[in-house]
Amino acid sequence: MAGTEIPKKAEEAVTLFSDKDWWAGIGAVGLKITAIIIIAVIFKYVIQAVIANIFKVRLKSPLRLSERRENTLYKLLNNVATYVIYFIAIIAILSEFMDVRGILAGAGVLGLAIGFGAQSLVKDIITGFFIIFENQFSVGDTVRIANFEGTVEEIGLRTTKIKNWTGELHILPNSSITEVTNFSVHNSIAVVDVTIAYEEDIDHAQKIIEDVVKRLKPEYPEMVKEPEVLGVQMLGATEVVIRVTAEVLPMTHFKIARELRRILKHELEKAGLEIPYPKMVTYTKNTKSKENKNKMEG
Repeated sequence: MAGTEIPKKAEEAVTLFSDKDWWAGIGAVGLKITAIIIIAVIFKYVIQAVIANIFKVRLKSPLRLSERRENTLYKLLNNVATYVIYFIAIIAILSEFMDVRGILAGAGVLGLAIGFGAQSLVKDIITGFFIIFENQFSVGDTVRIANFEGTVEEIGLRTTKIKNWTGELHILPNSSITEVTNFSVHNSIAVVDVTIAYEEDIDHAQKIIEDVVKRLKPEYPEMVKEPEVLGVQMLGATEVVIRVTAEVLPMTHFKIARELRRILKHELEKAGLEIPYPKMVTYTKNTKSKENKNKMEG
């Protein structure tokens, strides 16, 4: 009996593979799947182009949101559109092989089970939604989250990407973001401490510094207000510290502080005012003269 079943199955297989209608069905399914994939890819790029054009129009509108907010929503909508299109494409492909109505009917129960098993994922998505809804930070902002500091590259529903100034990209789950320091919301303050030697005239030095900073604002558009000389900040061991502050645009305080130090150093040197630096005084005891003095007394 077993020996007669094998030739029978082989004969059925030969009959199946030689059936033109069977091959035609396989070819039709393959063409449908290929068409679905091509249409999904094309539709994805069309949707992304539509979203890009919508935001271009919004940039010219007087009622537009902030540029940071626009960039965040733009990337988020692109991600959501991509997920939705790919999900629909996968369902359409599966429908060529099976009845997906049962799968969709059981999606609610399956989703509930997955929700209990993937609570961290659900928490990531909920936290990501509130980050965007509350506008805690946006794409392009410079932030500090825990031990990571850098520029926000992308805010997704599950993760946030932060790029450090040295090039490292940190990918953080949204649920881990509990405290955020945003450096890009309000103006920054550039702080420069100028040291003057005790031997110099402090009032004269402060007057020179005030004259210098008054003419700097037109040269640097990053300055929101004219720099202010606060006066003597500290009396050090070898120097007097005069503090200068300037309100500048967000995250430009490093640049302005460097420029202020460079300009003030040149101007103080022109005025002949010495900036103190560490000095060493060497004292040599003259032992020979002491010995000769003792001999003469003896």
